[in-house]
Amino acid sequence: MQHSFKRILEGYLAFRDKYATGDNSVMQHLAYHGQQPEIMIVACCDSRVDPALILQCEPGDLFIVRNVANIVPPYEADENHHGTSAALEFGVCYLNVKHLIILGHSQCGGISALLNGESLKQNDFISRWVSLIESNNTHKDEDSCARHALTISYENCLTFPWIKERVDQHKLLIHRWYFDIKEGEIYAYSPQEKKYQRLTA
Repeated sequence: MQHSFKRILEGYLAFRDKYATGDNSVMQHLAYHGQQPEIMIVACCDSRVDPALILQCEPGDLFIVRNVANIVPPYEADENHHGTSAALEFGVCYLNVKHLIILGHSQCGGISALLNGESLKQNDFISRWVSLIESNNTHKDEDSCARHALTISYENCLTFPWIKERVDQHKLLIHRWYFDIKEGEIYAYSPQEKKYQRLTA
């Protein structure tokens, strides 16, 4: 435990040296000019799936919201609390991002909870959350269910009026990406081919 905590403190010092000191401080520039990312990512909380690390991005490049199983819920304008929806509103309506990436992945604990909910030892919130992507009998294995969840989240994106408007006006592109942890490779959904293909530059 101490070793892990020491590592993050050392990482913080390395971050300071690289990004926050000197005349060309990246953080100072971002503080003065604000954030202007063109890409938003809805990613999972999984510690192995860090979008900024996978994509080798700098501070200010990505606007990221992370939740269990990278779920985009449907649009619900009610009195409840909607953290992911609030992040979407900020990214799309205030930052005017041009790309929205929904980033799923293999070995997802949220997908496993959806398929094996009875095995959860603590379940105040998890089952209700992942039920947003309720799987049918054709998606019994985790990989196909995770890809199915990306489709559900994509469809849910279009229930937000200000997302659909921007998509229809070609001001916003929505991408479905699937990260294979073992391979360290991203597969992107091709609407033309109707399947996931290796992401290429």
